[in-house]
Amino acid sequence: MRPHRPLAALVALTLLAAGCARGGTSTEETPGAAQAAAPADFGDLKGICKPGKATGSSAQGVTAKEIDIGVFSDVGFTKNSEYLDTAKVFTQWCNAAGGINGRKVVANIRDARFMEVRQRMLESCREDFALVGGSSGLDGLGVKDRLSCLLPAFPAQVVQLENNGSDLQIGQTGGPSYNRYTGYITWLVKEAYPASAGSVGILTGDSPATKTLLEQAKETFAAVGAKITYTDLFPPQGVTDWTPYAHAIKSKGVKGLMYLGDFKDLPKLQQALTGIGYKPDWIDANSNAYNPAFIQLAAPSLGTQNTLADLSGIHPLETAAANPATRQLVDLFKKHAPKAQVTLPGVRAFSTWLLFAKAASSCGENLTRKCLFETAVKETAWTGGGLQAPVDLSKNDAPLSCFNVEKATPQGWKPADFKPDKGAYRCNAPAHRFTGGYTKPVKLADVGKSMSDFK
Repeated sequence: MRPHRPLAALVALTLLAAGCARGGTSTEETPGAAQAAAPADFGDLKGICKPGKATGSSAQGVTAKEIDIGVFSDVGFTKNSEYLDTAKVFTQWCNAAGGINGRKVVANIRDARFMEVRQRMLESCREDFALVGGSSGLDGLGVKDRLSCLLPAFPAQVVQLENNGSDLQIGQTGGPSYNRYTGYITWLVKEAYPASAGSVGILTGDSPATKTLLEQAKETFAAVGAKITYTDLFPPQGVTDWTPYAHAIKSKGVKGLMYLGDFKDLPKLQQALTGIGYKPDWIDANSNAYNPAFIQLAAPSLGTQNTLADLSGIHPLETAAANPATRQLVDLFKKHAPKAQVTLPGVRAFSTWLLFAKAASSCGENLTRKCLFETAVKETAWTGGGLQAPVDLSKNDAPLSCFNVEKATPQGWKPADFKPDKGAYRCNAPAHRFTGGYTKPVKLADVGKSMSDFK
């Protein structure tokens, strides 16, 4: 039975802010003669997975033969399998090379089905060693349970404010006190389209998560000297006629439009704008639109409407041939999941799997959660082997330094002319620290724990 449209739309808006074995579904297959395999390299990372002679159980979810990892997803609700596909590709590749010092990596899918985050988190607390490479639309609901059981997390994407910057978690998209898109926003209104700075509009779905994004965006645009002349909300169940919104945008003289909503609806708005003969200098589609489906839906208007998205320092997939790590990832998908599509969240997920594997491998046979986490946060210029711009993981709350901008064309997504200065990225971006009173991330102290409890 397909989800009811209003709730399905709410999922899409919230994600702006991403069987039953051991409580989930394992994606694993027995790797065969893994002990005889050669160590596996990825990009510029050497020996990420390799054989070994591990003995005994050093922590929950770790035995002499395997490591149980939880992977959160809403696949039972959204039918989007990108985190499952990535887990399958990584574990099959890693285990074929010997696993983590000889221990096979087992991915237990924790399908939250959007509303069952706490149930899946409690299962993971009982069985998994760590959480890696996943995300759920209501991830904030499980943070207190995760911290109560001292479960470390390496998420592909963080959605809710309660989870963004929470303890025992390593994120790669900037700290909770900063707007990760400040560099992109500054480029839009001060460099690429300075005439738009006097009239920026923000249109967002009417949900708590996206309304918070609206307030944070308003604050950031004001901080860089832009003037907001139009804001509006649209119902999360969708809009039958976008023409009134198009007329409102035109009447306010909006020169730059930030759109925060389901990417499937934006092409309808763009077509309505084109139909009334109005063309803003730019429309920000947000990175959730960075996929072939958006191009197909929006193609009739892309020749008119200048549509952009910031990938926040992830190397573009359409130029994979120019980047060895991205090309290797595409090849791994062709080998281990040939029917799956490599997506932007999938790239982020694979980077977190690599981070987990490098840290776990460095811990040797005595693999503990404490060693895993403390080793991972020593990475001061993490690139996922070359999949992304460098990120300092030693800082739990810091601005994102690099960004890269994509432009939607009828032929597909292509890098925009944003003047990169470090490979595919533009770095040393300006930062904006939020001043508004937004929800704070959950900390160990909130559940009566401290780092001294972490083993």
